[in-house]
This record gives sequence, structure tokens and C-alpha cells, in this order.
Amino acid sequence: MDDRGGHGGPRVPEQRRPGSPAEPAALHFTVLGPVRAHRGEDQLAVGSPQQRALLAALLLREGRTATAAELIDALWGEEPPSQALAAVRTYASRLRKVIDPDVLVSESGGYAVRGLGPGALDLTVAQEWAAEAEKAKAAGDPGRAREVLNRTLGLWDGEVLAGVPGPYAEAQRVRLEEWRLGLLESRLDMDLEQGCHAEAVSELTALTAAYPLRERLRELLMLALYRGGRQAEALAVYADTRRLLAEELGVDPRAGLRELQRRILQADPELAEPSAPAAEPSVVPVRPAQLPATVPDFTGRSSFVRDLSRVLSAASGPEGGGGTGRVMAVSALAGIGGVGKTTLAVHVAHQARSAFPDGQLYVDLQGAGARPAEPETVLGSFLRALGTADSAIPDSLEERAALYRSLLDGRRVLVLLDNAKDAAQVRPLLPGTEGCAALVTARVRMVDLAGAHLVDLDVMSPDEALALFTKIVGEERVAAEREAALDVVAACGFLPLAIRIAASRLAARRTWTVSVLAAKLADERRRLDELQAGDLAVKATFELGYGQLEPAQARAFRLLGLADGPDISLAAAAAVLDLSAEDTEDLLESLVDTSLLESAAPGRYRFHDLVRLYARACAKRDESPAGERQAALSRLLDFYLATTAQVYEIEHPMDRLVDHLEPTRYPGLRLTEGAAALDWLYTEAGPLLACVRQAAGTERLRRAVDLLWAAKDLTESGASSYQYEMTARATCHATRAMVDERAEGRARTVLSDVLLVSGRIEEAEDEARVAMELAGNARDATAVSWVANNRGLICLHQGRFADGKVLFDQALEGLRAAQNRPFEATALGNLSRAYLGMGDTAKAVEIARRGLAAHSEIGRSVRLANSHFALGVALTQADRYSEALDEFADALRIFKEHRQRLWEGVTNFRIAQVHLAARRPAQAAQHAEVALTLGVIGGDRMRGNVLTLLGRTLAGLGQADRAKACWREALNLFEQSSAPEAHVVRSLLAPASTS
Repeated sequence: MDDRGGHGGPRVPEQRRPGSPAEPAALHFTVLGPVRAHRGEDQLAVGSPQQRALLAALLLREGRTATAAELIDALWGEEPPSQALAAVRTYASRLRKVIDPDVLVSESGGYAVRGLGPGALDLTVAQEWAAEAEKAKAAGDPGRAREVLNRTLGLWDGEVLAGVPGPYAEAQRVRLEEWRLGLLESRLDMDLEQGCHAEAVSELTALTAAYPLRERLRELLMLALYRGGRQAEALAVYADTRRLLAEELGVDPRAGLRELQRRILQADPELAEPSAPAAEPSVVPVRPAQLPATVPDFTGRSSFVRDLSRVLSAASGPEGGGGTGRVMAVSALAGIGGVGKTTLAVHVAHQARSAFPDGQLYVDLQGAGARPAEPETVLGSFLRALGTADSAIPDSLEERAALYRSLLDGRRVLVLLDNAKDAAQVRPLLPGTEGCAALVTARVRMVDLAGAHLVDLDVMSPDEALALFTKIVGEERVAAEREAALDVVAACGFLPLAIRIAASRLAARRTWTVSVLAAKLADERRRLDELQAGDLAVKATFELGYGQLEPAQARAFRLLGLADGPDISLAAAAAVLDLSAEDTEDLLESLVDTSLLESAAPGRYRFHDLVRLYARACAKRDESPAGERQAALSRLLDFYLATTAQVYEIEHPMDRLVDHLEPTRYPGLRLTEGAAALDWLYTEAGPLLACVRQAAGTERLRRAVDLLWAAKDLTESGASSYQYEMTARATCHATRAMVDERAEGRARTVLSDVLLVSGRIEEAEDEARVAMELAGNARDATAVSWVANNRGLICLHQGRFADGKVLFDQALEGLRAAQNRPFEATALGNLSRAYLGMGDTAKAVEIARRGLAAHSEIGRSVRLANSHFALGVALTQADRYSEALDEFADALRIFKEHRQRLWEGVTNFRIAQVHLAARRPAQAAQHAEVALTLGVIGGDRMRGNVLTLLGRTLAGLGQADRAKACWREALNLFEQSSAPEAHVVRSLLAPASTS
């Protein structure tokens, strides 16, 4: 019986047309798994396996009648029982009692299933959705096609026609499984076309293990690995495939696979990116439109606008795409602060948008500030805006710049790099391909930026300045006092920013006349005697706006400018000003209206870097008493420390660390819920760490160190790791300079934490050893216990398990004395690993269970996950694999809930170890791939361990060449860090080198 249908999918039974009389409870059948029947929500009993085989045969015949002979052949094949015909009639009779008699009908000596409602059979739904996906793909909507295919594949529930006997069922199982694999390959192909290569590797690794002879899956895996930067593994997959096909079938790989290998060997640039790179419009932005809004009252600068527009037009090429642009154009605008560089660049960029249909990128490089934006950070944000997944963004500056240029190749994109520090900061951010262009603004002339079109922007002409003033203030008021208006713009030095501030203040005060403003500007006490180039000229323009602030506004302006950090939240600003949130918001919004402050997002504010410098100068000059400046920064530090301590308490309930932090006078936010607490911590990471750095070297140093300690989850989660480490190093330097043993001991304890997480064990040991001595001298029991635990972990990494046990016992003694039960439970988990290393597995399991029991009594926290993890490790070594997997699963759920990405990664690594030990290499490979994607605690050394494990799983799957590629990468990582694991990997590779 061949019931194959058209359109690439199986044929299905006849369906009842909409509008037919509805049944009280509709019938539903499933065949893409066990054969089941439901009436509404109730499952119907469809009988023995042979009875289900009869029902399946009828469901899959499209409503056509199956004769008794066909049904006998379907159920028993060539050797039916003597009473086969009677059995078929009995089965049919029983089924008709269960389902409607008018659904299973008797006709011409046979039977048929007819009159089913829409969607009554899961196979029907699957076929309709597959057709819908095909239409979406043909219509150029791959995101929709991918989503529908995912939904379609979700209809399968294990083996098709599970448990149903007979040759017909077996043939249908093969056919429907082949169809499912075809749909899965189509969806994976769409994944790769949309740049999801990193995510696809794990799934493809498992699939190629399950279906080793399916060449299309191998081809997709090679492409995914290549696009993920794993060329050696991609070629190894081909080698494994060629050998397997030769050994099993005596054939060579098909032409498509051979061609892909050739293109990988030649580093074909077309392979680096999807051939159809359109992403899901609702999820991934692929056409960035990041330009800030142009000012509605843009005035003058006509010659500059024409000049820059000409350069951009030449770069973008003829309209309609009929020609190609010349080499990528760079225009660099230079001038003093406040001269209008950004305003002009944004205006020109908006005018040129139609010439760059593939998007516009924008960034403020903060070149005039103390901490200019790092090019690699900027490239990360640009890559995300261009549709690159986080997991696909490389780590190094060079790799990010190369990927950025590759993404822009063939596109027409305009890049606006605002407020640059120098040419070195700008060069990695330039597109480098024809059809694209870059606009750069800076305070210095970039004569060393090769090939750049340099533009020196001067102040406005008197006519332009007056026109700008008039647009803001209003024609009627200026016409009545033209001479006074000319005096105003002249007093502003014709500097656009100064004119805008002055005009805005006048426009906001209807009772003022232009003459009143002119008289104020004539008072030289309100402005500098002489306008000069550079910052002094900028100060003169800001002095005009600052001088017209109300006293409360001026105080807010001065004090807020004192705080470092990229921006500041409303709550943090309220702490600086020592005001309620409502009063603070009123003041900040009024400063936004004067353009002295920017609203970065709802509830967040930032200064332009030059305005911040001016505000600080005002604070030094005007703030009285002088101690108020330090008091404001002290309140800000208190706010961050008090709030971070609350976050720590929520994430680590009953942990006594918060009891031993420096006291605070100013309160923090009231947080009660874990997700909100983590949101706050990760959002405030930049300003919080900036506050710590700013307090280093001051009388606030101890609180700053404690703030860094309480915010330790920032580094273990993988968030802000680099900033956190740099801040820890800065505090270590500051504490050493101030000869504060207690603060230095804590700072070095924190730094040893960071180094442990990143896998730099020798450095961590050096810091922890000094920290222990300092904490002991300062009689800081909390730090002593903490650093003893860290030193124990270091011993585990170094294989010094007996030394580790001694240190963990020391930590436990201190923690028990301090009644710090959560940390005691964590230390017990670490102690269990020392016993594992010493070969006492039973003792290790017992101690790990004690730690888990203690944490379970305390309640659900991130450290409960650490206890599940520790017990899972012990159970793995005890060969109790099922129990170990249960513990790791519990740990993984909690780590995900608390956003501990690196711990998620290392837990997947441990799960992979269990599966490999249990001889399940396919599952092991899948979890190892997930660990590589997420990242792991322990840095490159731990990544080497993951690669070593992945190689073992691949070797177990018969993929020897890809396994060797993993081992070679692992060996490179181990050799770079002189890790002892290198000799293990060399032994794994040794057979290859001697053969």
C-alpha cells in the first residue's frame, strides 16, 4: 500500500469542510508518535497493537476505502493468521464502538475513515504548516518560515506509529521519519542563513551522531563550524565523513559535500556570511537607523553641508545601484567644543540617508572625557545592530573589526563617529569598503587619518548666528530688538552651543526682553574676558547657561557633575543631592530643558563630557562649604553600597558577609524580589564600578572595597568581568598606597576571586597568599575565611588536594565561628572535592550531601545551585550517573534563574562528562557544545578541558578528525598557560603523529 502524497509531504484523510454540522466534542487523532484518539480532552481506548495498526492504516489512506485484503496485508504481510479476516472485522467493530460509526464506515467489503473535522489529525496539521513554511520562504520571510517549521517539528512525539506492528506501519515509519528529517534539515539551513551558526553546532553534532550516514547534516555541520571560526573542525568533519562512507558503503561523499570542503580550504569569502542574510524582522535588527534626531532649527552652514553632501554622494554611487561608489569616504570634522560639529554631522547624515539604504550607525566615542570608549566595545554594539548574535561576536579587537568589515561588504551604510579622541580610536571603526562612508567629529584635526576629507569648522557668521537665535526665540521678539539680539550673539562669540543655550533661556522666560539678556551678557563677571580656543571657549558658553540657573538647579548641576560613570540613575542622583526622588526629577528635567544635561533613557541622565568638566570646575569654584563635594560623593557611595548589599542578601540569604561591611549613613533602594535586584545590579554595573574607582585613594576607600566585594556576582555571571577586574586592581593599588591592611586584604581577596573565575591560577595564588597575611594582620576574620576558601580552590586546580583540605577546614572553622551557614555549606561542597581528589569518594558524597542539606534548609539561592553542583561532581566520581544528572539538572535550573551564565556553562560541561562516562557520546557532545557557547568558569584553561572532552565524545562517535581538531585547539590553550593538562592532550594526539 503506497499512500505517498504530493507537495513533499504525506497524504492525509479526507477532511470535513467548514460549515458542516459540528460534533459536541470533536475527534482528534495522532500518528506522529503513539497512535491515539481523543474526544475533546478525553483519551479514547483504541485497543490492542493490531487494532491500533488497523486504525493507523485507515487514517493514512486519505478517506479512501481499504479492502479487507489490503488491511490483512497491512497488518500481517505475507504470513497472515488463519482467522485474519475475522480478526479485521472484530477490530473494526471494536473501533466503531469507540469512535463515531459515521467516521469509521463499512463500504464494499472494506473500511474507511471519513468526515474528520479540520485539524483532526496531527499529520494533516503538519502537512499544512510545512506548506505554509514553504510559502513564507518563497515570499522572502525566512524568519516566519523558520518559526512555522519549528512549530511543525514540535508535532512529533517520539517514534511515528510507536508500538504499531505490521509491514505497512513499518513502511510509514520510514517514510514519515524521512520527511521529518527533511523538514529538520530545512529549518537548520534557515538557521545558518540567518547567522545562527553557533547555536546550530550543538544540535547538528547530536544529529550527525544519530544519523552518521546522512550527508546533508554533515554538510550543515561543516558550514556551521566554519562560520563559527572553527575551520579545522569543519574540515575534520569532512574527513570523518569520507572515511565512514568508504568503510560502510564503499562510496565517496556526494558532490555538494566535496565542493563545500574545497571552498573551506580556499577560505571562500562567500561562505563567511549567509547567502540570504535577512534576519527575523521582529527579533534581529539588520538595517540599523541609529542617527540621533536632527534639530528642527538647524541654521546656516550651507557651504559645509554642500561639501560634505558631495563627498557622501560620491561614496554611495549613482542612485538606483546602477554604478558603484568609489573607495569608502571618510570626512573628519574638527573644531572647538560647542562649535556645532555634532549638529552639522547629524544634519548632513539625515540628508544623505536615502543614499545609504542599508542603514546608519552612530556612536558617541566620549573622546573628550577621561575614559574614551574602547573600539572593541563600540564594535560589539555595531555588530549587534547589524544582526550578529552575542554568541557570534569575537573577543579580540582585530576579529571584531574584521567581522564588522565583512558584514558591511556589499552594503551601503553610513557610520557617524561622534566626539572621537584620535585617529587610533577611529581606525578600527571605519567600514573599509566602497559604497560605505564615515563622518567623524573631534576636537583635533585628524591629519594622521589616511585619506580623510578634513573639515575645519569655525564659529557661525553673524547672519547665521542671528538666524539661529531668531528661530529659537521667535521672529517677533527679535525684530523688536534687533540690535540687542546682535549684541547677544556677539557676546556668545557666535558659538552655536552658547547661542542655543542663551536663546533657550530667553524663550523659556516670556517676561524677559532681549535687552535684559544682552545686559546680562555684557556683565563680564558672567563670562570670560576673552574667548579663546579650546576648553576656555567652551566654558564661556556654558557659563552663560549656568549663570541663569536657579540656585537649586545650579547646585544640582555642580554636584551631579562630580560623579564618574557613563550615566546616573534618578535614585543615585537623589542620593548625590540628598533630595527626594520627586524633587530630584524636577530639577534634572529642568536641566535637560536647558541642554546642560541629557536624558539617556527614562529615569537615567548623563552629561556631555565637556559639560561634566565644566560642572566640576563650577563645583570647585562655587560649592560652599567645600566639604559638600566630598559629602555628595560619600552619599552616592553609601547609596550603591547599601543597595548592593541588599542585592547580595537577596541572592545569598542568611550570608553574614553583609554584617561585616562598612556601615552606611545614606540608605539604598528597597529591593525585595530577585529578578528586580539582579536587573538593578547589572544595569548599574558601569556607574557602580566607576564609583568604586573614584573613591580609591580617598577616605571612602574602605567602603569602596566593600562595595566591590558585595558586587562579586558581576564577575561570576560573566557580566562586566573586564571592568570589574580593572576596578579590583585599582583598589589594590590604592589600598597599598594608603597602607590600609584591612582594605588591602579585602581588595586582594576580591582580585583573587576574579583571577580564579578567569582561570589564572598562579596569579590568583599570589594574590590570595598576600590577602591571607594582610587579613590576618588586620584580624579581619571574614576575609580570612573567604580567602582560605579561595586558596583551597586554588589547591584543587593545582592537584594539591591534601593542602586544599587543610585550607577548607580552616575556612569552615572561621565560618562556623561567624555562624555564616550559607558560606559554610558552600565550603563543604568545596571540601568534598578535596576528598574526591584524595580518593575518598564515599566521604566526598557524604560531605557534599551535608552541604546541600544545609543550603536546602536556608532556602533557594544561587549557592544552593553550587551545592547541587558539588554533589553532582561527587556522584559522578562514584559512578552514580543517574543521581549525578539529577543534581546537575537542579543546579542548572537555579543558575539560569540567577543569570549565572558561566556557571551554566561549567554545569553543562559536567553533564557532558557524565554522559561520556555512561557511554552516551552523542548527548555528551551536545552538552559540551553548549558549554563552549556559554563560556565557563576558569577561562581558557577550562575551555581547553571542554574541548578535550568534546574531542573524546567525537572520537567515540567515530569522528576522529574533528576530535583531533578539538584536541589541537585545547593543546594550544594549555600551552599558552603552561597548564599541566597539556601532556594529557599530547597523549591523545600521539597516535595521530606516529601513524
